[in-house]
Amino acid sequence: MSNKKINNKIVSIEKNFRQICCKIKQKGREILTDFEITPPQFTALLILLEEDNLTISELSNEMYLACSTVTDLLDRMEKNALLKRVKDENDRRISRIKVLEKGYTVLDEVLTARRLYISEIFEEATPEELEIVNQSFSVLNTYF
Repeated sequence: MSNKKINNKIVSIEKNFRQICCKIKQKGREILTDFEITPPQFTALLILLEEDNLTISELSNEMYLACSTVTDLLDRMEKNALLKRVKDENDRRISRIKVLEKGYTVLDEVLTARRLYISEIFEEATPEELEIVNQSFSVLNTYF
């Protein structure tokens, strides 16, 4: 394949990927308006779902935000009973973040709404098309 064809394919992939990401991000924000969390709070809960008991610094690194920004975010989330900070058993100077039941419930409700949106998008898709989309995203994830 020539560089010209590769470049045209890459241009097309980038455009499609950008448009899909933009649409999903916009719909994701719309979905969150039905819940009592903000997009950054949703992101924090997703990260904490994968790895509970992170420190503020570790969560800051995962979110690519300053510690002070994450501290403010956690203050609001703690006030809304989504999570709590717990002193580390080995080092009392360190606080770890623990998601509370309400945090898990809200996250589950948001993810269910997002999955419903995705299922509506693919309502007319065949099982084979769904498998192609799933495999394509799996391939993409290996490169990220």
